[in-house]
Amino acid sequence: MENIFGKDWSDYNNGYPLDDSEVERYISVTPSENQLRHQSKPFYCFIHFGMNTATAREWGTARETVKDFTIKSINARQWVSAIKNSGATGIILTCKHHDGFCLWESEYTDFSVKNTDFKGDIVKMLSDECRKQGMDFGVYLSPWDMHDKRYGTDAYNDYFCNQLTELLSNYGEIFEVWFDGAKGKDAVAFEYDWARYYEIIRRLQPKANIAICGPDIRWVGNEGGKCRKNEYSVVPLSLTKSETVEKNSQQSEGQAAALQKFESTDEDLGSRSVLKNAGALCWYPAEVDVSIRKGWFYSKNENITVKSAKKLFHIYLNSVGNNCTLLLNVPPTDSGVIHRKDVKALAGLGEKIKSITANKVLVKKNVKLTKKNSYAEFSFNGTRKLKYVVIEEDTSFSQRVEAFDLYLKKPNHKYKKVYSGTIIGAKKIIKIKNKSCIGAALVIRQSRSNPIIKEIGFYA
Repeated sequence: MENIFGKDWSDYNNGYPLDDSEVERYISVTPSENQLRHQSKPFYCFIHFGMNTATAREWGTARETVKDFTIKSINARQWVSAIKNSGATGIILTCKHHDGFCLWESEYTDFSVKNTDFKGDIVKMLSDECRKQGMDFGVYLSPWDMHDKRYGTDAYNDYFCNQLTELLSNYGEIFEVWFDGAKGKDAVAFEYDWARYYEIIRRLQPKANIAICGPDIRWVGNEGGKCRKNEYSVVPLSLTKSETVEKNSQQSEGQAAALQKFESTDEDLGSRSVLKNAGALCWYPAEVDVSIRKGWFYSKNENITVKSAKKLFHIYLNSVGNNCTLLLNVPPTDSGVIHRKDVKALAGLGEKIKSITANKVLVKKNVKLTKKNSYAEFSFNGTRKLKYVVIEEDTSFSQRVEAFDLYLKKPNHKYKKVYSGTIIGAKKIIKIKNKSCIGAALVIRQSRSNPIIKEIGFYA
């Protein structure tokens, strides 16, 4: 067909090679089955709850005792219900934070809920309720432990592995295991046995993804709910920082481990200019973690800081709608419930997420683009006022699109460009300002080999 939109990926590609050995190297990096499954459920929640909830702190002091955990009960049903109403599909619980206090009845420490006045195993109560309400369940286990005297010795690695084994053996299927690298400035210098941790997870929970100090999901680089303009999933292998990860991640045969070091806070992690000098590559998608409040644990002094549904929706559009997953923290109170302000904001967010696809105009799957038919046109049934366009690449063929334009066909049959974008990846959500149109066109300007569009949806 005649191209009325100018040069695109098929004849110019913004001056970049469309198919050469470097491009083949980039698109040979694809997600695992676990990573593909994870991107299909891109919004889930953190629950920070524990000793710090009882003591009204963000971090422990290493002086806490089991008597300081004064919480007598929780309402796990309310937790899960409130979070489910937000549109989230899973919950990750801080089973042990840096203070070392365990929310399950661990056999390997006395610093556990089992020695408090609380009756029950909080990890079991929440995981069971997640199953009842059809939600995924994940665990956070802090490698840093202020309380345990073995920390800093090989014996601590044994202890940590025993804890991990308990969590991965007794609470059903786990969808994500979350590690962080947080450590106080006065903490003992200590090398965690990541290889051993990962082996336990792969063996006991083979469907779980490992984040953030892990090979499957990377930290976006901040805790403010922000992501990059271009959030690539194909990135330098050196971001994973571990020899075990290097051996298990996708990489080109014969490539050196890494020729350049990169940090999660760097602005550009996946452009061609970065990848060509990066040596080995891996599929390492970004997760945006942010709290609904100022802090990560509940404080009554922060009730005024609860983010509005509008603010949360903005974060959702700019994370889930920009090739990331979103991990929203919702901290229950010391009364064992999620505060009414948080509940209201979560419900409002859920309604806004539903509104994206509530009024379908047209959805097309497996949009075929070839050098002879290099762009896609779509016709609507009459004049419609669009609010959202949602585009997904088939990432089983890697992340390919690097630049695209979206046009709307006005009632006078003339096209008007309404959006210029860069990456698409797992999902791109484009907000349209009620533009009247009778059709649309998607024009890919730049791609790594042939672009493969899994789905495009138009919504009023």
